[in-house]
Amino acid sequence: MYEWIAKHHQVLSVCASLGSVIIWVVYAQLLYLGFRRQRSPRLIINRGRNKDINALCLISNMSAESVFIEYIIAKLETSEGVITMDVTDFEQDYNEGDEDDQKRTGSSDKPLSMSVKENTRQGPIEPGGFIHIGTFCELIQRLARSEGIQMETDAPEGNLEFHRLTLRLIGIYGPENMPIGAERSFDFKASESHFGLIPTSWDTKQLASMWQRRQLRKSVETLNATDFSSSSSFQRADREQGVDNRSAAEQASRAGR
Repeated sequence: MYEWIAKHHQVLSVCASLGSVIIWVVYAQLLYLGFRRQRSPRLIINRGRNKDINALCLISNMSAESVFIEYIIAKLETSEGVITMDVTDFEQDYNEGDEDDQKRTGSSDKPLSMSVKENTRQGPIEPGGFIHIGTFCELIQRLARSEGIQMETDAPEGNLEFHRLTLRLIGIYGPENMPIGAERSFDFKASESHFGLIPTSWDTKQLASMWQRRQLRKSVETLNATDFSSSSSFQRADREQGVDNRSAAEQASRAGR
């Protein structure tokens, strides 16, 4: 045995060196993965309390540090177009003069910070914390009102159909300068008794790669520069029919001449 070791000691030495290198590489990889997992931001968008359209829309921060929510963008895909809206703020507005009024009258029962929180969803979410932004039904009705869509309880009137609701979050993670994001979509499922929501994926899509964060930064710059509140490619069938009727009438008039 000793003679065999002495005869092959050079080969054994090389094998031992290679084994040590492999062990250190694996150990370094595990350390890197653990560090990356702790430093990676993670936001979760989910349903709460119910599974249908009346469920609460929950936003959870599963990151190691706080995340400041800057924008919440909702996109409603329908059979007649797409409606996109910034739903970060509530529909009731906070006026700049409220602070001065509170100082002059001293009649407010709540501090100003609470008044601001009641008017916007913008703000930090602590690690392991969560907020809700109302029910999905409230979000859908808000998007529908922006385009004058008439609703029958939870469903749109007429032949209009809702296909998908997508929520996108844009925020700042801890001390980092580049924004991060998260996105999740929910499909509508109509039944006789209720209007259901089905997630299109089992998890929330994280927008945290360098390319995605650059795109989010451009989106934030555009939102800030244009004072974006809503946009739409929504076209009602009756409007299109009216345009077609006018075009046909014009053509008939020209033919008569």
